[in-house]
Amino acid sequence: MSQQTVSRPTRVAQEIKKTLAELLLREAKDPRFQKINLTDCKVTKDLSIAKVHFALIGHNQEDPEVQNVQQALDKAKGYLRSELGNRLRLRIVPDLRFYYDSVPEHAAYIEDLINKALNK
Repeated sequence: MSQQTVSRPTRVAQEIKKTLAELLLREAKDPRFQKINLTDCKVTKDLSIAKVHFALIGHNQEDPEVQNVQQALDKAKGYLRSELGNRLRLRIVPDLRFYYDSVPEHAAYIEDLINKALNK
């Protein structure tokens, strides 16, 4: 009965995702952050970079709002990183990189195709 251990980068990524979601929803002043759904976070083994994936509720990749939110996230990077440093007490706070995650919109598209096929 060996317990599977979760790697440190995975634990740090989980904490970053949870803390960032809280920061964006409750404390960031930008109203554009209210629609963000953080879908994933991966941290490099050396903890230097955190790749944060996000989706926008009710928007798709071509929507100009996605670009707008991406720029706002990049602008807020310094604030978010310093807040993460204060809250998570990491010796090295990873550089944040934000990426739009189109998986939810693809899933909705596929689900729609399946429903159409079943209703024929």
